[in-house]
Order: sequence, then C-alpha cells, then structure tokens
Amino acid sequence: MTDLAPDVVREKGPSREAGAAAPPVAPAADKPGLMTRRWAQITAEVVVGVVAALGFTLLCTRIDINPLNRIGQVSGLAKIQQYVTIVGLPMLAVLLFTAYRGTLRRHRLTQRLVCSALAGLSTGVVAGGIVVALHGTPWPLGGQEGDPSVLVHMATGMLDGKGLPGVYPPGFPALIALWAKYRYNGVGSEGFALQDLQIFFSALVGPMSYLAWRLLLRPFWALLIAVPAAVVFLDPIRPYSHVVMIVLVPLLTAVLREVRRAGELRMPTALLRGLGFGVVFGLLFLWYSGWYLWSAPGIAVLTLFVFPWRGGKEAVRNGLALIGTTVVSAGVVGSPLLYQLAKVGSDVPDRYGYIMTYTDPAYVMGWLSDRVGQTTYHDYPDTGDLAGQSGFTILLLAGVGLGLGLGLRSLAVRTAAAVLAGAWLMRFTFAGSMAQSGTVALYPRTTWIIMYCLMILAVLGLMAAYHRGGGWVERTFRKEDAPAGTTVIPGRTQRQLAAGLVCALALFGTMGASWSVNRYMPEHEKYGRMGLDAWRAHTIKKANGDCPKYAPVSTCADIIIKDWEPDKDDKKFVWCAGVATEEWQEVCGRRAPWDNGAQK
Repeated sequence: MTDLAPDVVREKGPSREAGAAAPPVAPAADKPGLMTRRWAQITAEVVVGVVAALGFTLLCTRIDINPLNRIGQVSGLAKIQQYVTIVGLPMLAVLLFTAYRGTLRRHRLTQRLVCSALAGLSTGVVAGGIVVALHGTPWPLGGQEGDPSVLVHMATGMLDGKGLPGVYPPGFPALIALWAKYRYNGVGSEGFALQDLQIFFSALVGPMSYLAWRLLLRPFWALLIAVPAAVVFLDPIRPYSHVVMIVLVPLLTAVLREVRRAGELRMPTALLRGLGFGVVFGLLFLWYSGWYLWSAPGIAVLTLFVFPWRGGKEAVRNGLALIGTTVVSAGVVGSPLLYQLAKVGSDVPDRYGYIMTYTDPAYVMGWLSDRVGQTTYHDYPDTGDLAGQSGFTILLLAGVGLGLGLGLRSLAVRTAAAVLAGAWLMRFTFAGSMAQSGTVALYPRTTWIIMYCLMILAVLGLMAAYHRGGGWVERTFRKEDAPAGTTVIPGRTQRQLAAGLVCALALFGTMGASWSVNRYMPEHEKYGRMGLDAWRAHTIKKANGDCPKYAPVSTCADIIIKDWEPDKDDKKFVWCAGVATEEWQEVCGRRAPWDNGAQK
C-alpha cells in the first residue's frame, strides 16, 4: 500500500523505522533533472521553510494599527489571516492539483516543499503577530520586567566583561550582546536587540521542528508533529527554550539509530558522525540546557537496550566510539556551562512557586505561566468528564496506546516513550520532596516535555495503525494475478487523501497560531494576563527619550542599565508567587514574609 506521505528517510536492513516498508510504486514519468537529486531536494526544503517563516514575518511589518486598543488588535489579527490566506491558498492549490493531475515524482516534490512552507508559516504567523503587538515600540515582550529584564542584564554584563551569567545557558544572552553591539549602540540597547531576536527565533521554531523530524519521518508525518508542537509550545518571550526541547527528541532518536546500526559503519564514519552529533548537542546545551536533565534517565536506559551488544566486536567497538565521541565533543562544546553548573549549581536552588506548582502534579495536559489573572489552583484545570480527564486527553492517550502497541519497533516510539518515562519519574520525585526540601527544582517544566512526548506517541500511533491497516488490506484483498506495482487502493487516491489532510492541518496551524498571538496582544497590567508583557513594552522611553508612539501612559519609564548579579538572598523556603497575603498559610504552610508575625 502506498504510504500516506512519500519520501521517508529509510534505515538499512531490518532496523528501519515503522512505515518504511511500503511496496513499490509505479515509476515516475518525469525526466531526470536538478530537482531529482537528493541534495537539491533537501536544500530546497530547508530554504523554503526558512523563507516562508521569515518572509511572512517581514510581510507583517506592513500592518499599521494601534495595538493598544482591542479594535486595532482584532484588525491586526484579521490582517495576518488575510496575508496567510493569500500566501497559503496557492500552495495548497498546487498540492491538490499535483495530487489529482501530476506525476508521482512531481507530487512528491510538491508535497515536501509545501509541508516545509506550512511549517514556516505556522510560526511565521506567531512572529508576525508579535510584530503587530509591538508595533510602535522598540522594546521586547516583557519590557524591563521579569525574565526579559534578566536576559538584558545578562547581556549587559557580558558587554561589560563580567563573564558568563552563572548557571544560566549563555548562548542566547551572548547573542543579545552581540546583536546589541553590532546592530545598535552597545550598552543600553540590549532591549532593542532582544525584540529583534524574539521575533526572529519565534519565526524559525516551525521550520526547525519540521526539519528535525524530517530526519526520521515522511513530510506529512513530520508536519503532523511539528505544527501542533510549534504552535502549542512556542513562547515568544523565550523562543530559544522550547525549540531545544522540540528538536532534541528527534535528534536523540537519530543518534540512537546510528548506534543501533554501528556494525554497518566504518570506524572513521562512526567517529565523524559522533563528532557531528556531539557538536550539535553541545550547542543546544549552551542554548538551553534544562531539557537534557529530563531526557537523560530514559535515554541512558534506552541506550543500553539499543546498543548492538550481539553485533560482534566491530559493532561494539564502533558503537562505543560513536557514543564516546558524541559525549566528549558535546562536553567540550558545552564546557563553559558545565563548569558553572559544577562550580555553583548547588548554590542557586529553584524556590519559585506559581500556579503550576499548586495544581495536581498528575495534570500534564496544559500549562499556565505566572500571568494568570484571577485564575487560581481552585478552578484550574477544568474538570473533564471521565475521572477529571477531558475528551482531548482520552483521544491523545488512545493514540499513545496505538503507538506503544503497534509501533514499538520504531526507534522514534521507543525514544519518546523513554523520555516520557524518565521525565515522569523525575517530576514526581522532585515534587514529592518539595515540602521537605523547600525547593521546586523546576519540576513543573516537565509538563511540556511529557505532553510533547504524548503528542509524538499519538502521531506515531496513527502512522503505525495506517501502515498496519494498509498491509492487512493488501494481504486480504490483493488478487494473485495483479500486475506488479499496483495496490488495492490506488496510489493516486491515497495521494489525494494526503493532500486533503495537509490542507486540514494548514487550517489548524493558522487557527492555532492566531490563538497563540491573541494571548500576547497588549493588555493593561491590572488584568495580570499574558498581554501584560506587550503592554509593558509600550511604557518605556525610546533611545531618544520620547515615549513610544502608542504609549498607554503619560510618563514612560527610563531605560534601566545594569549588570546581572546572582540573587544571594536564599529564603530557604518555596516563595509562593501569585498568592495573596492572607492565603500564604493555606498554600505555603507559613505566613507571608512581609506579614506581621511571619516565621523566620
């Protein structure tokens, strides 16, 4: 049965991924040309995704509205949707046309380019929305408050020669410093540089997610994971964080695939690939390191099972060389941060509590930041119909069951399951000791990686069910005298179905991206929701001392310039943020520190 989406990245021998065993199809009628070459197709796929993301973001700079009133915001959101419709509809029309009228080779190329472009547009819409939300101000989301202020101060410290920012991954603050130095006027302009980088890297999350999964999956299945993950997990305030999580899982799968087939590699090849993977992992570690902690336990155990112990001496030697080279090169690249973690890591415990710290720790199907308005743990999350679980949760878990039941031979399934199990165990280990240790240990952040792994398993479960079902149809209904290369369900019919599903996924992507953008539209600080970050960006003076064009206040704040310094005031207990003074005893088991009679 012809696969739903062509151009799978295959493995050699019996270890290839689920869905790679499609029967032969009729040869394409196109004449060989440049775009029949594999390197040209890969290059085109990368370029199309990146250009779609950044080009659409640039297009949104033409939207001229006042983002500080709701009518202006709605007009901006609508204009974004108008643009993405104008850009996206012709692509989908070409995809549908080649599915019905084009040759197989032409449709395959069209599909992979359209899928890459849609991945770029999905986060291009989000980045374009941030452009609209910050229209008229040079400041980033968050202004000079919260995490953005910390990033700006870290960059200032680097420009002033103060070195690395403690145990925080230095990659993104260093880039802020460099961009502020070469694009603006150095010290004092780090906030302006942060706005550019927030928008730029928000746009690239979609293509990076899609291209990472294309290492393992066909275009349709890669897009089916990449678009929901990019839209759901993208945080434009810190776009560098979640993209590491998104690409880390497929990259871990890719390196484990090389380890499993180490016996087929020559020693120089194993060393070279290990070096390449190690450099990538090291750079990602410097970009954002937290996801390595949650992934490590499951991957360590899975590596023992994947390693070719019975493949002979050569396989064992090559496998050890590949793993060793990967670990050593990653350690060398990530050594600045590793040194800081070893030196002062235990001196900076996480004691920050917020709404996700107060909710049921078994709830992993949603996330709230500390911008929650009037929402409390009493009314979040909403109670579902079946043991508190929503219909979405039940459907997602059903997909997970398919993935584990039908696709366990897939290394991608095993990797996602291993990361999920390890993060799940660490989540409850840290949360279970919170009352005694007085530290949160960032355990709520496992919500993201657990939910991401569940989404991966559900998609891979659908893929496994599709291929298993297709194989059953072929074995059951295929006539013995059928010509070679024919299938029970015509290949053209399957291509048409795939094209229709891509169109549906494109619609989901643009709707979901608009939902994401809407949350960041400027909203007065009295509401305490996510729009506060954009609102703050409009309340700070520009470099010339004037207020931004649409400033909602009569007197704007001055530009703050200072170096970052670690917080040396360790309270020794969980700091319950977002909790009223009178509720501290109920939530934290102690009086608020500023309350009369507070415990010391």
